[in-house]
Amino acid sequence: MTATQADQTRDNLRAQQQEPPRQSSRAWYRMLARDRFATGAGILLLLIVIAVILAPILAPYDPEKAQSGARLLGPSSDHWFGTDELGRDVLSRILHGGRISLTIGFLAVGLGLGIGGTLGLLAAYFRKLDNPIMRVMDILLALPGILLAIAIVAALGPGVYEVMIAVGIGSIPVFARVTRSAVLGTKSETYVEAAQSVGAGDSRIILRHILPNSFAPVLVYATLQLATAILSASILSFLGLGPQPPTPEWGAMVAAGRRYMTDTPHVILAPGFAIFIVILCFNILGDGLRDALDPSLHQR
Repeated sequence: MTATQADQTRDNLRAQQQEPPRQSSRAWYRMLARDRFATGAGILLLLIVIAVILAPILAPYDPEKAQSGARLLGPSSDHWFGTDELGRDVLSRILHGGRISLTIGFLAVGLGLGIGGTLGLLAAYFRKLDNPIMRVMDILLALPGILLAIAIVAALGPGVYEVMIAVGIGSIPVFARVTRSAVLGTKSETYVEAAQSVGAGDSRIILRHILPNSFAPVLVYATLQLATAILSASILSFLGLGPQPPTPEWGAMVAAGRRYMTDTPHVILAPGFAIFIVILCFNILGDGLRDALDPSLHQR
């Protein structure tokens, strides 16, 4: 064996030995299960997602059908959450509206994570791209997120996909910064330097070493951002920039019911409570994921 081959063999062994063991999905799932609040939040979110997916089956009435003789009825056995100003069943509208609110949240976070995460990875790994990419992100961060979303929706027009695009674009800069920070921390590890010393290509290093060891903080932020995205979408709908009537959406339902909140508070309490519960569950689940994926907390 030549000296060069011996050096390469030694570097390969060093890279394998010094790379920290990755937590398996079962390992962090067990750690997450120890947090009763996070587990409960995850189970409740799962039930909510199942309920809104099965909304056409579970909803007792047509969410868009008005009944003039059933306006503003209180909760009863026929209408569990009462009816709105047009006689439409509030429970049915919440179930169908949840499909829109959750869809906007997941698609917006996916858009922000896909574009922002890619930009953050490129900025951290290829240093020549760092300054131009991050300066653009700084410009976007200088604009308040909700104002940026309003400006985008105003330019594109109201609608489900327009709100999704607006909220997704607003989350790109923060995803870029979180990903950049995580990749910079991983890039400085010895096992990455060892892989570079043996001539491993950039794509192999990124896929084999960088991404698997950098996904934890990005995953945690994505979970928390889901709550922010749903809240932002509800705010835009409340302002009349989201899905247009008679399409049910939680924020729009709150906006429509605010005129009747004194005499019939159920018309805003029901959709408002749905927004509150979903956002709370995503925040608790995000905190639980952060604790489960943080190795320093398991060494105490």
